[in-house]
Amino acid sequence: MSAARRARNPARSNQPAAATPLSDDLLTENGPADVTERAFGSANRNRLLDQYFATRGPIKPGEAWEHAYRLLLWIDRTIGLAHCYESDKCQPGRHWYPRSLAFHGWLAERLGSTPATLKDDVDWLFRNVTAGLDALVLAASKSTMVQKQRAPYAGQGFPEPGEDPKLLAIVHDALQEWLPAKLPDSVERSLVERIQTHINQENKRKNLIGEGFEDTLAAILRRIPGLAKRYDIRTRQVLHEIPGFNPVRKGQKERKVDLVLIRKPDGRRTLVTAKWSVRADREEQFTADFRDYSRAENRSEDFDYILVTNEFDPARLKRACEVRVENALMLTSVVHVQPQGPLVAYQDAVHHKNWSAPHVYKHIQTGRLTSLEGWITNLTA
Repeated sequence: MSAARRARNPARSNQPAAATPLSDDLLTENGPADVTERAFGSANRNRLLDQYFATRGPIKPGEAWEHAYRLLLWIDRTIGLAHCYESDKCQPGRHWYPRSLAFHGWLAERLGSTPATLKDDVDWLFRNVTAGLDALVLAASKSTMVQKQRAPYAGQGFPEPGEDPKLLAIVHDALQEWLPAKLPDSVERSLVERIQTHINQENKRKNLIGEGFEDTLAAILRRIPGLAKRYDIRTRQVLHEIPGFNPVRKGQKERKVDLVLIRKPDGRRTLVTAKWSVRADREEQFTADFRDYSRAENRSEDFDYILVTNEFDPARLKRACEVRVENALMLTSVVHVQPQGPLVAYQDAVHHKNWSAPHVYKHIQTGRLTSLEGWITNLTA
């Protein structure tokens, strides 16, 4: 890579070292599911985030989106491209496939990578959460507790964990020309368990783009010069523990706010809902949460209500920018990790009058839909 290209991509020129492998401390007597939960849990996520940022200095606002993408954005394995929209709609031949190609190429260039090697420059958090996890899961499936649970049924022909005859048949059918003999039963079980673990790990990704997105945003904000001194930054904060909000009524479920920033000089409160993507049920939840926050507020003071997202669907972004409560815009600001990404994807339809993309383009132009860089810059102003 040229020096000029590295200069345009400072995050690329200082790649983090590989994370410390998962510790055997994750092993418990509670079986493989508990090991997986602990690997994807908050403590391990934040351990890895600390390691990712350990070799880096203070973060500039313009670098925030790069770190978010390097940590969380992943490759959709069904198409081999950076994930930007729902997988079934991005398959070859569908409208979002060329848009995914455009985004993938643009992102590779911006991160100083190539279309072929981008997979190695993103998804850092997931790759390091799962590195070595399959071995720990296999070990946990043979723990003393598991053996004790199976003991009363010993010798009765009960299936072993991981037995999947259909999956084995697929493997044998694909590899029969290269396998000189049938694999031993123990090897077959180990193979199936590793495949199943791999699939289950992918299904756990939602943890990383849920709470992991909140943790990543907080980790970035705390490393912006001056921001941590100016704001108290909290994740998954119970609403009534935020200054100026009442406890919920008895019998009601406690509300937690994804990310909270409290400005230290004057106590100004910013309540952030951090959603990597915005589904229909989440859109409804935004309004319900805002009404609950407003009812619980006891200072008669304004608070900021912010959405931070990486949603690419133009209709959802348009609605987020325009949703109103009592004839006023509900969200103080709508923040996209990197709004240039959707614009690259929309380039084939940004002027199409019957699509929402032109509206999103206008919201970006007016600043209603801002970038992570723009939001952070305003916070530090």
